[in-house]
Amino acid sequence: MAQDPREKVFNGDFSEGANGWFTVQATPASVGDGKLCANVQGGTQAPSDVIVGQNDILLQQDKSYTFAFTASANQPSTVKAQVQLSEEPYTATFSQDIPLGPEQSHAFTFTSSLETDHGQVSFQIGGNPAAWVFCVGGVSLTGGDPVPPYVPDTGPPVRVNQVGYLPFGPKHATVVTDAPGPIPWQVNNSAGVTVMSGTSTPAAGLDTSSGQQVHTLDFSAVTQAGTGYTLIVDGQTSYPFDISATAYDQLRSDALHFFYVQRSGIPITDALAPGYARPAGHVGVAPNQGDTSVPCQPGAGDYQLDVSGGWYDAGDEGKYVVNGGIATYQLLSLYERTLTAPRRRLGPPRDGDLRVPEHGNGVPDILDEARWELEFLLRMQVPAGQPLAGMAHHKVHDDNWTGLPMAPDQDPQPRHLHPPSTAATLNLAATAAQGARLYMRFDQGFAQRCLTAARTAWAAAQAHRDVHASKADATGGGPYNDCDVTDEFYWAAAELFITTGEQAFLDELRASPYATDDPFPPSGFGWQQVAALGRLDLATVPSPLPDGDRNAARASVVAAADRYLQTAQGQAYGMPLADNEYVWGSNSVVLNKLAVIATAFDLTGDQRYRDGVLEGLDYILGRNALNESYVTGYGRHNSHNQHSRLYGHAIDPALPEPPAGSIAGGPNVGLEDPKASRLLIDRTVDPPRRPAPQFCYIDDIQSWSTNEVAINWNSALSWVVSFAADQKNIGAP
Repeated sequence: MAQDPREKVFNGDFSEGANGWFTVQATPASVGDGKLCANVQGGTQAPSDVIVGQNDILLQQDKSYTFAFTASANQPSTVKAQVQLSEEPYTATFSQDIPLGPEQSHAFTFTSSLETDHGQVSFQIGGNPAAWVFCVGGVSLTGGDPVPPYVPDTGPPVRVNQVGYLPFGPKHATVVTDAPGPIPWQVNNSAGVTVMSGTSTPAAGLDTSSGQQVHTLDFSAVTQAGTGYTLIVDGQTSYPFDISATAYDQLRSDALHFFYVQRSGIPITDALAPGYARPAGHVGVAPNQGDTSVPCQPGAGDYQLDVSGGWYDAGDEGKYVVNGGIATYQLLSLYERTLTAPRRRLGPPRDGDLRVPEHGNGVPDILDEARWELEFLLRMQVPAGQPLAGMAHHKVHDDNWTGLPMAPDQDPQPRHLHPPSTAATLNLAATAAQGARLYMRFDQGFAQRCLTAARTAWAAAQAHRDVHASKADATGGGPYNDCDVTDEFYWAAAELFITTGEQAFLDELRASPYATDDPFPPSGFGWQQVAALGRLDLATVPSPLPDGDRNAARASVVAAADRYLQTAQGQAYGMPLADNEYVWGSNSVVLNKLAVIATAFDLTGDQRYRDGVLEGLDYILGRNALNESYVTGYGRHNSHNQHSRLYGHAIDPALPEPPAGSIAGGPNVGLEDPKASRLLIDRTVDPPRRPAPQFCYIDDIQSWSTNEVAINWNSALSWVVSFAADQKNIGAP
């Protein structure tokens, strides 16, 4: 049934589970039969001590609303139903105490005294001496004016890489137009002089990723370096762009600098990050309870660990071994590529190149930054003498979700170590083994610590092969659950073999399902699919791997790159992303595929792989349906309101935006957060209609499913942009 266009509550029938709803005080809740039921603890003091509610409710002053729901209690209880502000001073425009027993319907009409898009519908269910069960369903708030359809600002119909193109690299653009035949175009320099002209090529049929009729064009013959170029197509002018051999140099620096600003357990200084200075977070200084002595969750152990340091994972302030693992790997791999790729294509970060406090210590800055996280991963290992010794705790984070924004040093929530998992343990084994070989020339003691930890973790994982994180462990932090760890075993065995050359690890590789299975899934690798990481290193990093195995590894990389290029060639916007791959973090899907294509170029020198990487970057930097550069600070129209508790400018103007070089997650057809779901899904029709995949994105701090930041997304950006920056002189005479 189509929804009333004036409905303000999202998922009031709980058909999408608990999506959009929150509980406080770690109240266990479950959804079924169209209801949310909360197990309310007894002994709380006030109704507001325990709440079930939903934020981001649009309210208009002096407009009439009807608030309706069904509710029940398993024993006589009273709840306070409210419509109010979701932020200080929490002013209520409707409040009613309601006695509950068996299920009963309720409906109330009121006139709003509030004008806000930060309203809240809530049920305050605390204050009872005994524990009880509260159930609610059919929640509806109708009234006010119908919300007008959301129409994104896509700017001019000519889509280009808004940052720039390399002089001798590919230069393509996409134009939104329903013209049936070719249309004229011209490239003008900053003085308005036309330097090239031609006619466009209409795409065959509708571009399904965008729902648009489009044309494409190629102006690669323009090689003169300059700033402020524009592309004019049939009288429509693109956003400006540069042509420069150094187009990606600053972006490489900024994308890597993101990790310093995400650091936990260290003050961020204004000298290194102007405008982002803050005290050290989670070091045990009130109101923090700190990461220096974190207890295990009940049932997960009776000890405490110092797990300070590391990077805050994403928009929250949790730290996760499986996501930290792939991010650390990509930074280490970025450096290791400078040791293995053909010399003429290199431009590695060195000591002093990045803005980190360790620069000048004789160690490449990229290794200093990666070590900050690797040290945290080592601290997550279960100590000797404890059950599951040698395994790694899956994650550490707050017991409850905190609001936006939240400075790390002001986070008052208790934090716990969550149970160890086989996946986390193998992430530790793999990254520590990789680190052991790369830090050996700079710090032999640390390298040996890494190798010892890697061997211990490998043995523990072998002894506990099926210890998995729970999908339900999602309060206060993401679950990062993964029940298939054959890929983690393959990756860890690969890194341990490359580092040690030991036959036992080669035997493990040959016995793995991935010895014959393809480790490169159609949707690219990610934290849940990591066999590709081992295969990439087996193909590129010197080791005692027999020639037959090495040649097979290299062939599989090239074959995967060919498949990804084929996907890109079928897309009017030139990126290796199929319509079913617009998932949470889709931009990292693109970038991780580009890393495979880039590795094929390093292995073969075939220019089409290099060009495929650069054209794929065009999509990230503005050549897309939204005309949006997904990287903060880069391009005329760029994402800068990403979901993050650290960078809350969109909520509090006194706080900074995400730092330059931060990449947004990107279009996600799932639209799991209420903000994006409300704006982008048309529920006035039956069935509800979602936009085309590329339009499933909003640059809004509340849209955590399309617009979050994350370390594994910035590590992918850093790797690919570093590759692009290394291609300074490609094709030069």
